[in-house]
Amino acid sequence: MRRLNVALAERSYPILIGSDLLQNAENLPPYLQGPRVAVISNTTVAPLYLDTLLATLEKVGVGVTPIILPDGEKFKNWESLNAIYDALLAARCDRGTTLIALGGGVIGDLAGFAAATYQRGVPFIQIPTTLLSQVDSSVGGKTGINHPRGKNMVGAFWQPKLVVADTLTLRSLPARELSAGLAEVIKYGLVRDLPFLEWLESNMDRLVAGDDEALAYAIERSCRNKAEVVANDEFETAKEGGRALLNLGHTFGHAIESGMGYGHWLHGEAVAAGTVMAAELSRRLGWLSAADVDRVRNLLQRAGLPVCGPMLGAERYLEFMSNDKKVSAGRLRLVLLQSIGTAVTTSDATREDILATLTACCHE
Repeated sequence: MRRLNVALAERSYPILIGSDLLQNAENLPPYLQGPRVAVISNTTVAPLYLDTLLATLEKVGVGVTPIILPDGEKFKNWESLNAIYDALLAARCDRGTTLIALGGGVIGDLAGFAAATYQRGVPFIQIPTTLLSQVDSSVGGKTGINHPRGKNMVGAFWQPKLVVADTLTLRSLPARELSAGLAEVIKYGLVRDLPFLEWLESNMDRLVAGDDEALAYAIERSCRNKAEVVANDEFETAKEGGRALLNLGHTFGHAIESGMGYGHWLHGEAVAAGTVMAAELSRRLGWLSAADVDRVRNLLQRAGLPVCGPMLGAERYLEFMSNDKKVSAGRLRLVLLQSIGTAVTTSDATREDILATLTACCHE
């Protein structure tokens, strides 16, 4: 088992990475506030792993309230959040109840937001079961739900007490879901870890094939990068750099998700296409070469990811992008690449540059 730490003073917590961790009854008890937990999962993940987790919790004498939600990004909304509240209230869960998120990024975000707001805050644990959630959304305390006009526009920062990334759960992932997670893995190399990017270029075939050793290393390296960034800028308030840099490709990607309808594109797929857009825009600003953009595009393609966005219409893209959380004083701040391995936040891109990028990087 690999162990990392997210250093946030009194809110610090460990990330455990390894195989078959769901069956280890020693991992969870130190992080449970009381004798009751509510496990929040969905209709896809629960049949696969809920019984294993329940058996593990029973070994340590914990009472469990399972809450099963429908699966899909389109259910990351108020209705699902209220379903969690209803179940917690019906079971008379109090502030000593720990919420456990068992699932991918949608479940983690919903459970985390519920934990942040139920009775003004209860503890929660992340048990991510997709590659994307293991390397990104389960770490850092961002929680929330989607709004029809923008992704993740309603939420809260609420750190988990523990993250348990059981790599055995990745064996049940469809190839498309695995590829979606690789988009976030590649992101870390592009924005701040060039040696990791070079390792990914040498090992992408192993990752796509589901090689356990390669995946465990990629998860650990990604989580280490995320933990370092979060420790230095927990609430994404840094004027330059900081946590915002981890949003490479996300402003374009969120526009794709919102414009196409949540769930039509997987989050990682939209981020991949958005990352190519960010690289192309960086080229137009004179920061990257055409060869650099090809390098980004080729690695994403090898990961099985789309590298062109849908043709929503340039004005529609801009409408959704204008609702992005990185808009400040009416100006859109984008995360772009000053070089491969170094990202910056900037408002330097003109409307004309963005429109030209969308034209070059989208298709019917």
